[in-house]
Amino acid sequence: MGLDPPYGRDDWVGVTADTLPLDAVAAFVDRPDCGATVVFTGVVRDHSEGRPGVRSLEYEAYEEEVTPRLAAIATEARTRWPSLGRLALLHRTGVLGVGEASVLVAASAPHRAEAFDAARFCIDTLKATAPIWKREAWEGGEDWSACAHPVSQVPRS
Repeated sequence: MGLDPPYGRDDWVGVTADTLPLDAVAAFVDRPDCGATVVFTGVVRDHSEGRPGVRSLEYEAYEEEVTPRLAAIATEARTRWPSLGRLALLHRTGVLGVGEASVLVAASAPHRAEAFDAARFCIDTLKATAPIWKREAWEGGEDWSACAHPVSQVPRS
């Protein structure tokens, strides 16, 4: 899926090598029946556990599996919080510098509790279930992230 919001649908999921469209995501999840919008942006920071001076991260994805996983996360979020308005789950691939956005998750709902809870569920589940890996480049070298873990299935309620 490209970076254009899906017309006529309430879930925008995808993986891209392009810069993530923060303004478009915030506009997409905004609805007149939703009084709460939560937007989470994960950005590349200048350090990692035991690795000071991070210069960049390189994200690789099993793209054929990522989008279906993101859609499954959105489906599960809607099962847990039926009043959700719109959801966006987008992840970037390629080499990103410090301060660049690597992931966007946004949720809208009539009330803040559902929006916060759904956004937190979506980012936590994305990190645990999406087949996306990162390679870190820092002052002392370059290697795959020390926080790698096996990819699990999207939990079902």
